[in-house]
Amino acid sequence: MASGQTITRLLYSASHFAVYNKRVISGLDFRMYIWSINSSPIIKLSKMEPIRVVIVEDDPDIRQSFETIVGNAPGFDCIQAYENAEDAVGGIPVLRPDVVIMDIHLPGMTGIEAVRLLKEQMPALQIAMCTVYEDDEHIFNALKAGASGYLLKRTSPEKLLEALHDLHQGGSPMSGEIARRVVTSFQREAAPSPELAALTTREKEILYLLAKGYLYKEIAAELFISIETVKRHIHNIYEKLHVQTRTEALNKVFRM
Repeated sequence: MASGQTITRLLYSASHFAVYNKRVISGLDFRMYIWSINSSPIIKLSKMEPIRVVIVEDDPDIRQSFETIVGNAPGFDCIQAYENAEDAVGGIPVLRPDVVIMDIHLPGMTGIEAVRLLKEQMPALQIAMCTVYEDDEHIFNALKAGASGYLLKRTSPEKLLEALHDLHQGGSPMSGEIARRVVTSFQREAAPSPELAALTTREKEILYLLAKGYLYKEIAAELFISIETVKRHIHNIYEKLHVQTRTEALNKVFRM
């Protein structure tokens, strides 16, 4: 075992979560990889105030896997996990987490409806949908309801944690497949709005990368600029479009 602090990396078999237990439960293949934080690419947050996370997921195996991934990662604190949207809508305003991982297909109230109700009460709440659904209707309905990110459940633990951190920092992470669907939909169906005329060439480049689901650091690397410069451009974009989030900006410019 590597020296120093360690974290548990939970891998997936096919599209399912895997939690190490040296056995198979409910058809899941359980494996665990442990490595030192010092050599891990996962974001180093151990000295920062932890990001408080709430999980809303009805499948008990997946819910436990999320709890394990988030709970064992430095810089994160899984403060609650709900199995249905009704309890989540009642409890989240009291807990006031930093970010929420929300499933779409829940018994009773759907995750999309829960997002809509939560955003009415807590406009600044950051919510990432995490689901198996890749169809355009679910994607755009979730974003319109107020979700700031959209991830597939087969997203690796490392990418999940990076996405939660980016979400907490004001980003809107999307799985690569989802980002491609969003961009394709824009190109196929949505004529750019007049608001684009107010943006500079650089701001348009950054907005396009935001639509593709790029993280701030990925935009910086793509355009050979600093992360602080990216943040400054995004602030200017939001100011010009009179919006506060990436989703609102894309809604306004591409008329989702």
